[in-house]
Amino acid sequence: MIIMKRICTLILIITLAAVCIVATEPVSATSPNFWAEKAPMQVARSGLGVAVVDGKIYAIGGTTYSGGSGDINGPLPSTGGTVGTNEMYDPETDTWVFKRDMPTPRSNFGIAVFQNKIYCIGGAGGVNEVYNPDTDTWENKTAMPTSRTYLDANVVDGRIYLIGGFIPDTRPGYEGGGDRVTINEVYDPINDSWTTAKPMPMVGTGYSALIDNKIHFIGGYDTESKTLLHQVYDPKTDTWSNGAPPSSIDDGAAAATTGINAAKRIYVFGNISGQWEDEPSNTVRVYNPVTDKWTFGANMPVQRYDFAVAVVNDVFYVIGGYTWSYPVPVFSFPYGPSIKEYATVQQYFPFNYGHPDPSYDGTPPKIEVISPQQGTYTTTNVTLDFTVNESISSMSYVLDGKAAVEIVGNTTLSNLSYGSHNLTVYATDKAGNIGASPTTYFTIVNSVFGEEVVSTAVMATIVIVLALITGVGLLVYFKRRHR
Repeated sequence: MIIMKRICTLILIITLAAVCIVATEPVSATSPNFWAEKAPMQVARSGLGVAVVDGKIYAIGGTTYSGGSGDINGPLPSTGGTVGTNEMYDPETDTWVFKRDMPTPRSNFGIAVFQNKIYCIGGAGGVNEVYNPDTDTWENKTAMPTSRTYLDANVVDGRIYLIGGFIPDTRPGYEGGGDRVTINEVYDPINDSWTTAKPMPMVGTGYSALIDNKIHFIGGYDTESKTLLHQVYDPKTDTWSNGAPPSSIDDGAAAATTGINAAKRIYVFGNISGQWEDEPSNTVRVYNPVTDKWTFGANMPVQRYDFAVAVVNDVFYVIGGYTWSYPVPVFSFPYGPSIKEYATVQQYFPFNYGHPDPSYDGTPPKIEVISPQQGTYTTTNVTLDFTVNESISSMSYVLDGKAAVEIVGNTTLSNLSYGSHNLTVYATDKAGNIGASPTTYFTIVNSVFGEEVVSTAVMATIVIVLALITGVGLLVYFKRRHR
């Protein structure tokens, strides 16, 4: 009996110890639906753009404006303004370093990455500036046709889509105003050219995210149907459809998991719940494109407006932003609210983190060009023959840096000019990954002369010289016959 009591007591002690261990075990930094504080930016700002290249986050532009409110005794001082600041964050070392500033200081512009270069478009006069992280240099490109601000940019099949936003009112006394638009303009970075696609059906007031090569524009209100908006654009078919509406109508920031480390979902951060409020909400909403339903994630630790969101290996980084408040008394008209800028960086691990989406495919197709080969050809019609290692949704080639030519398979490069050429073949797989072949360099020469004919002018010169030589020869011949 005594032995049984001792055994029971021992079991009870072991059980209580196990419970204590479980209860006091710290939450892992990689636990799903979990927030962690990271090193802040060196410059506090809002309205910035963020982009990811080679696992590094670049925080570009924005505004540092702070203060500027007033009370019954007069306006409070303000500092700062629009900047071109460019900082790079390394998630592995949790450190920030300055990079070369964006040439045109601006905020609330569209930002996108194509071929490891960062395109910053709009926000100030439609400016289109491109940053190369490898060389830490900037380059000007063709400005967008319709100057807009507060717009997002998304890359699909090598083209950058800039949808919606504000056309600012630049009239004296009206600065800061303007109207929302449904414009859908498309930038081709290979050819540095612009086209127009089908506009958004309803004016949205929100944010966008890309998932499975479709752009989800979330936010806005349909006054006729009395419903909130979730408009989905398919660039492949240039058509719009509707998704399940969110549970609020105001601005936030959105981004999507890719499936590499978590299930494919769209996450919307900081969306205001319900009607207008004096302070921003810190809610996180999660959209499942398979079920077309919304749910909630863990709230943001710090509430703020006009921040940016970057995604690295399906981990979110919520960066910067601002809050505003009125001093006492609450309404200090005609003075505006007092602005506080944040350098805050908060890391969020999404649901199912650590478990890749079953449909994930992050490998781009591999392309092998069989013809043309590097070398010399004596015909102006050369066969384009290549292989791809998987099923694809679209193909194209770029010859001599000119406009991309869409193709459905092997073809013939016809009527090539004499001289040197370069060729790159592109393929997009069904998961949206874009592959590119190694660039092939080849030369077309004239078969008569057996050497490269540089231009028509050179050919004409050769013909003239031969004619002169022939003429002189004939003249000498006839003179000798008359002697």
